[in-house]
Amino acid sequence: MDKGVYALVLENTGCVVRVGALGERKFSAGSHVYVGSARGSGGLARVLRHLRLARRRDRPPRWHIDYLLLDPHFLPAAVVTAVTDRDCECDLARAVSGEYVPGFGCSDCACPSHLFYRSGDPVPEVAAAFRSLGLDARITRIKNEGNQHRV
Repeated sequence: MDKGVYALVLENTGCVVRVGALGERKFSAGSHVYVGSARGSGGLARVLRHLRLARRRDRPPRWHIDYLLLDPHFLPAAVVTAVTDRDCECDLARAVSGEYVPGFGCSDCACPSHLFYRSGDPVPEVAAAFRSLGLDARITRIKNEGNQHRV
């Protein structure tokens, strides 16, 4: 599987979620953009793992994002990916930027966060952030059964 970088867009209804060692965090209703790296052995298959976990809810959380994927208030709405050999996850997080959840998804770097909030559809803005880094953004919108949150 190709290696690269991705942004996972989650819609939520507003909630409080316990996120591992980060503790309880309040999430405003709207969209949250999680920026991640897919440079490991599985490459961009990591995105498929996230989507399977959100659908099946069949494994305990391992990473910060898993806590949101397992929470019934959150639904995956889109994924933006780019194939690249560059280590540009943090560059992409800085390019997306904006209102963020402190400490989320960035335990292995100096970024303040890799999870960002938007009140509206962030996909065009996220795709532009990819392009600003010279990345070929591939957008996949996710259809959810009845587009219903599970709460």
